[in-house]
Amino acid sequence: MSIILRLDRVMADRKMSLNELSERVGVSNVNLSKLKTGKVSAIRFSTLNAICKVLECQPGDILEFIDDGE
Repeated sequence: MSIILRLDRVMADRKMSLNELSERVGVSNVNLSKLKTGKVSAIRFSTLNAICKVLECQPGDILEFIDDGE
């Protein structure tokens, strides 16, 4: 099973840069960049909550489950 991060897609839809999201969420550019590229193994609910609030989206807009047959 795989969880795919779609943060880049949601940010593009909202025309929001990584720098702007970082400032508004209060998370470093480095950490958001890792989220955006899917190079993380966990995310805090408080961070997910803040991202969803700023981007006016649901967690399911950012996270996608793909059943890869495992």
